[in-house]
Amino acid sequence: MKLDRQTAWKAVESRLKKERYEHTERVVKTAIELAERNDADVYRAEFASILHDYAKYRDREEMRRWILKDHRLPKDLLDYHHELWHGPVGALLVERELGVNDAAILSAVSCHTTGKKNMSMLDKIVFLADYIEPGRKFPGVEDVRKAAESDLNEACLMASRNTIRFLMSKNQAVYPDTFHAYNDLLTKH
Repeated sequence: MKLDRQTAWKAVESRLKKERYEHTERVVKTAIELAERNDADVYRAEFASILHDYAKYRDREEMRRWILKDHRLPKDLLDYHHELWHGPVGALLVERELGVNDAAILSAVSCHTTGKKNMSMLDKIVFLADYIEPGRKFPGVEDVRKAAESDLNEACLMASRNTIRFLMSKNQAVYPDTFHAYNDLLTKH
């Protein structure tokens, strides 16, 4: 990976609204703390979290075209809320536009919203950092933050459970990877 920290920050700053950039700063700080606490790769945690929302504000039609065009992107994404698209499409665009070819970073960017079965340590860190960063205020987040202090897997399980419950309470579809993440975390816990 040739991308340096300063270039990564400039790349996301040019693509994000001010509030989302500030969110990204908090996600990075949280991801670094989680990586240090869990003896994980701090460098990768930092870069994946800098890049996690790279495609957040991409045009919906552009993202739809990428999903249809690229064989690596699951077509069933189109059957779910477009807010889920920016992770997988973002991983593709980070690779294409910024030259990031680190599979672990691309995976963490791709699944940061939904989670997935067999998440790596890095996947879990970025998924959880995005969920618990200090700017997040919603029911249950404090419990997940507390769990994250001592048990990354428990915190990810709680975050998945909360997400599923929230979507169900709104009568919204739940992307299958979120169920797979929950089931996998539950059986391994």
